[in-house]
Amino acid sequence: MIARVWHGWTSPHNADAYEEFLRTKMFPSIHRVPGYVGADLLRRDAGDEIAFVTITRFESLESVRAFAGEDYEQAVVEPEARRLLSRFDEHSEHYEVVIDRS
Repeated sequence: MIARVWHGWTSPHNADAYEEFLRTKMFPSIHRVPGYVGADLLRRDAGDEIAFVTITRFESLESVRAFAGEDYEQAVVEPEARRLLSRFDEHSEHYEVVIDRS
């Protein structure tokens, strides 16, 4: 299994709207991708901004490519998310999951 890790930051004012976008639109839309296994969203108050970490899990790098395209390390940031984020990682990191205790 592959974990895809990505970071984004919002203003405190946009944080709830961004979380709602992920919960109701982005994450449900990924279910259509063959090999998608699930996602976690981490949120932390970082003072003047709110930090988010998304961890999506896929069966293989081929499944990641089905989601993100051939340049699979490039971040996938929807237009609605771009409006809510103050900054974000341009690339995602990918890790092989060696222990899964979920």
